[in-house]
Amino acid sequence: MSDPGDSGPLGAGVGERDDAGDGGTTPAGDEPGGESDEESGMAPAAVAELAERVADNVEEVIVGKREAVEHVVVALLARGHLLVEDVPGVGKTTLAKSVARSIDGSFKRVQFTPDLLPSDVTGVNVFNQRTDEFEFQPGPVFANVVLGDEINRAPPKTQSSLLEAMEERQVTTDGTTRELPDPFCVIATQNDVEPGQTYDLPVAEVDRFTKKIRLGYPGTEEEAEIIGRMAGGHPVEAVEPVASIGDVRRARTAVGQIETTEPLREYVARLAAHTRRNARLGVSPRGSLALLRAAQARAALDGRGYVIPDDVQTEAPTVFAHRVLVDAGGSDGAEVVADALDQVAVE
Repeated sequence: MSDPGDSGPLGAGVGERDDAGDGGTTPAGDEPGGESDEESGMAPAAVAELAERVADNVEEVIVGKREAVEHVVVALLARGHLLVEDVPGVGKTTLAKSVARSIDGSFKRVQFTPDLLPSDVTGVNVFNQRTDEFEFQPGPVFANVVLGDEINRAPPKTQSSLLEAMEERQVTTDGTTRELPDPFCVIATQNDVEPGQTYDLPVAEVDRFTKKIRLGYPGTEEEAEIIGRMAGGHPVEAVEPVASIGDVRRARTAVGQIETTEPLREYVARLAAHTRRNARLGVSPRGSLALLRAAQARAALDGRGYVIPDDVQTEAPTVFAHRVLVDAGGSDGAEVVADALDQVAVE
């Protein structure tokens, strides 16, 4: 299935790509063995091995959160973005940084605040008096993994600066469009404990996040392990790459080739239709496509070349629930999705 956001050539750039800083160039080691980024992909078993390698590496820093780490890997392989909503201090920033280091990708962090401007995210044209020309200064969005920290602390105007980037993998400033690095993944965190000091995310932006998860507090033994690991310094600084950007591109290509049958695609569509009938705002076609892609990635994590209903059912809660809006006092999105999984039969 195609998507306008993925229509550009892998790793290609337009306009002033050379000005994009470390996110606008191919990292060293991107093409191991001289292989081209345009490779047709890799076998599902190789994707599973790659995903396990990355997840194991991230777990050297993020203790006891294997399921959450796998959700991040699925979002990355499904060409998607991740929203993490949780209390401060549970490792959201560390998670994003560990993933970027594990795939040898460029990483940029944006601290969203009420006074942050859209140009602080995307970049701005600055007049150079020596050359008598405007020069584009790329914003932090030009990276393989972009962490939007506490994204709901900024007003909607600033939040919406990510809309084009997340959907079309490009940024347009002053009439010039510049492609973002490939892969490009936004991992945004959302503060959910200070509602009086935050803004609601626009629905259009929420819909662009493939998944929404929570990390939650660690168990007592896990927390003791975290304290021990961090007593002498932050372990994320010691994380070494276990994959290259080229590996991720080939894995993404392979995930896109995972077989999906017509009955399975109809099953996804019927799940989405159920949410629309039972909520004020149900899942959009973009959400249905996100679920199918996530299911393909989940199948690849299991080393399979085809999607089964279990893959869809595993991914649906984190892919669908945040897209569902209900009336006040009614069921929440997670309950609507759970009801859909319970009532919609697999045919």
